[in-house]
Amino acid sequence: MKNLIVVLVIIAALLGLSSLFVVQEGERAIVIQFGKVQRNADTGMPTVYEPGLHFKLPFIEQVKRLDARIKTLDGDADRFVTSEKKDLIVDTYVKWRISDFANYYLSTNGGNQAQAEGLLTRRVNSGLRAEFGSRTIKEIVSGERDDLMRQALIRGADSAQELGIEVLDVRVKQINLPTEVSQSIFQRMRAEREAVAREHRSEGREQAEFIRADVDARITVMLADAERQSREIRGQGNAEAAGIYAEAYTKDPEFFAFLRSMQAYQRSFENGNDVLVLEPDSDFFKYLKSQTAN
Repeated sequence: MKNLIVVLVIIAALLGLSSLFVVQEGERAIVIQFGKVQRNADTGMPTVYEPGLHFKLPFIEQVKRLDARIKTLDGDADRFVTSEKKDLIVDTYVKWRISDFANYYLSTNGGNQAQAEGLLTRRVNSGLRAEFGSRTIKEIVSGERDDLMRQALIRGADSAQELGIEVLDVRVKQINLPTEVSQSIFQRMRAEREAVAREHRSEGREQAEFIRADVDARITVMLADAERQSREIRGQGNAEAAGIYAEAYTKDPEFFAFLRSMQAYQRSFENGNDVLVLEPDSDFFKYLKSQTAN
């Protein structure tokens, strides 16, 4: 009898424990009974359990906990086509959360988040393709990017409702050209920059030639002016020297003639090996003769 009571107590404890479940903060729970989502008998709406301690029928009802927090879908960049039939590589992210937990559970194979994000990505990208396809690259990049994201959010929110998902935000992080197009543009830009650089270098060389020619002309004029001034000064010096010589000559002509003869002797015999053939009564030896006579 005692063993039976112990067994009954254990069974009751197990049944009590299996009938309790806890929903954590940031989660919501739905109860599945015979493969169907439990609904409120009065409203017919699915029953969603808030965070806390709840009861269920043991072994009959199963609890499915779902993440109720805001999640970020940040996938790989995708290729979009503009109204000009030009490709763009667009990197986006989506903020979303579950709005209808029962519908979400049924639409995503039992609340599979990876499947939910795959379905959401296709729907958001479909809206983005429509928005990019109605605009040019200039409109997308310059002035209508905010409007594009707003319209993409509206399209994505409408299409995601059937999944039980609320799309909170759609943002375009980055817009790039495809690699092959980017390389072509970079090469064209490089060629244009090189052409501009060559033009600047040519203008610089032209200006350098003008500056060099101007400097050379100024130097030539300065040298000519300096040469003229030096000749004027030299002429003035020679004139003053000639005047001094003339004045000295007029004061003592004999001494001046003697001095000139001595200078002539010095220049004639300064080498030591010079030979002069002159007549004995030449005036060249006038003062030598006088010195001998004395």
